[in-house]
Amino acid sequence: MTFTLFLEQVVNGIILGSMYAIMGAGLALIYGTMRILNFAHGEFYMLGGFFVFFLFAQQNIHPVLAIIIAVIGVALIAALVQRMTVSVLLKREGWAFSTIAATLGVSIFLQNLALALWGERFQSVPYFVEGLLQVGQFRLPWQRVLIFVVAVAVMAAMAAVLRWTRFGWAVRATAQDAEAAAVVGVPAARIHTITFALGAGLAAVAAGLLAPVFAVNPWMGLPLIIKAFVVVVLGGLGSFPGAIVGGFLLGIVEAVGITLTSSEWRDVIAFGMMILFLWVRPWGLFGVKER
Repeated sequence: MTFTLFLEQVVNGIILGSMYAIMGAGLALIYGTMRILNFAHGEFYMLGGFFVFFLFAQQNIHPVLAIIIAVIGVALIAALVQRMTVSVLLKREGWAFSTIAATLGVSIFLQNLALALWGERFQSVPYFVEGLLQVGQFRLPWQRVLIFVVAVAVMAAMAAVLRWTRFGWAVRATAQDAEAAAVVGVPAARIHTITFALGAGLAAVAAGLLAPVFAVNPWMGLPLIIKAFVVVVLGGLGSFPGAIVGGFLLGIVEAVGITLTSSEWRDVIAFGMMILFLWVRPWGLFGVKER
């Protein structure tokens, strides 16, 4: 294998890692604020893919506008789901298990809804930008460059919102203690709904960017949500920056690993990393060790 080919694989790993990071960041944001595991996260990703397929590939709407509509549409659906299921269950005893069961039910419902609406056929979406970036012997499709640039911009914007805005302060206060935050005037229930919608919106961003690379189908969310859970474990449960670092780390290790072995080992490498972290550092890269 030449060094150029190895470098291309690493760069592809970084780009795929940026998608893992967005998916994981959405999941971590929801868990960090509400302490629930959203098993419907992959299906919100799938809905984002079908939104972009319908708007861009079938209706010829500009891809930027198609992705924006997809993000808003998925976020609104997620907010509705949160208000009708999670928000109700959080007020009851045993919510830790019941919310998992509820999001699993939502996942199955959305998957079957997509199957009924669009069938089991795999749908393709054209590239948003054509051509190759070529530097010497190094080549990379402009579509992948676009994915990386947009992913980094979205994650930077989210990090800035969480760190420097009143909404971000309210999210952090709710994440630390929702009841105490409510006492001082923070609308904790509304913050829960908004963060749930934001997490799903991040999944829709990833789906919109990856739709031209991977086929759109009712089962497309499953592989990504599994990787998102791995990313959340690597970065530390509920840690937004940890999910970002974990996503890039997973993407790079996967790329190097399959370069040295074969693509069939991709999932083995990911789960091997997760098991290794659970063994050596179960609280993740950015998590805090419980005493």
